[in-house]
Formats: sequence, C-alpha cells, structure tokens
Amino acid sequence: MNTEISNIVGRRVWDSRGRPTIEVEVTLHEGAIGRAIAPAGASTGSSEAVDKRDGGFAFAGYDVRSSIHSVNEEIAEHLKGRDADRQEEIDNALIDLDGTPNKARLGGNSLIATSMAVAHAAANAAGMPLWRHLSQGRDDLFLPLPEIQIFGGGAHAGRRVDIQDFMVIAVGAADYAQALDWTAEI
Repeated sequence: MNTEISNIVGRRVWDSRGRPTIEVEVTLHEGAIGRAIAPAGASTGSSEAVDKRDGGFAFAGYDVRSSIHSVNEEIAEHLKGRDADRQEEIDNALIDLDGTPNKARLGGNSLIATSMAVAHAAANAAGMPLWRHLSQGRDDLFLPLPEIQIFGGGAHAGRRVDIQDFMVIAVGAADYAQALDWTAEI
C-alpha cells in the first residue's frame, strides 16, 4: 500500500456560527482521501495555537483565504511525496515549516486541518476507522465517555462565573450509547 501524499487542497467552509473556517482534503498516491475541518472555538487560551484570519471587513475579519493559500501552496509543496502513515513526522514537518511558537505564520487552523486530513487519509488507505489507525495496533484502548455542557461561564457569561464550563459525564454507563443517552436526558 502506497501512502505517499499526492495532493493537498484547502477550501473555505462554514462553522456552526456561520463563520468561515478551513477544510483540507489530502489524496494519497493510490487514491485514498482524507478530509478534516479546523475546529473554531469562540474562546481560546493564552497558550493555544492561533488561527490565521484575513482581518478587514469581509466576514468581520474572520475570512480564511490567506489560510487556504497557505495550504494550497506552501504546505502542499512541503508535504507532497511524504508518507501519510508517518503522522508524527508529518506533524513535526508542519510545526517546523510554520516556525512560530503559536503557529501564527501559517495558522493553527491550516496546520490542524492538514494534520487531521493526513491522519484520515492514512486510516482510509488502511481500511480502518481513524481511532484504530491511531491506536497503532493496541487492543487495550477504550472510547472516552461523552461530556455535555449544561451551563457556560467564563468569557461567555461576562465573567459572572469564573468556571468556563459545567459538564456532565455518565461515569456509570455500561457503554458509549448509554452514556450519550444519559447525558442527553440531563
């Protein structure tokens, strides 16, 4: 199985708030494809990677055309021909290419969407779910239980409550489906 990266394409998509974000599609030599969309949260920590946004008036400064350009040009050129099955090397190559501590030059959004798309492409090439591919053959893994926010605080609540999120988790559930049912009922 040839997991060499043959093509990378970035495109603009829309997040749940109606803001632009970036999707990356990675194609491998033998045709396997992986896609991933950069998550876009409303609040970020001081040590998080920063998204690369265009600024200006369009979409209140949130457009991602510069990020798309970074993916389609510099990132694609840097990763084409590399082995998608070597995720750590891909991630290190992306970090080195950006060269900033907070991923500001190419954008955390461009880097994370690319990294995740590579992982999905490699998993698809192997014919297995992403979690199995990333587990590297280990059988002692389990899926985490879902957590659902029931109250929001922090910046979202005008700092009236210092805690960012109040979450529930169904620690006594027999399986993932039951845990999801229980947390949804709450």
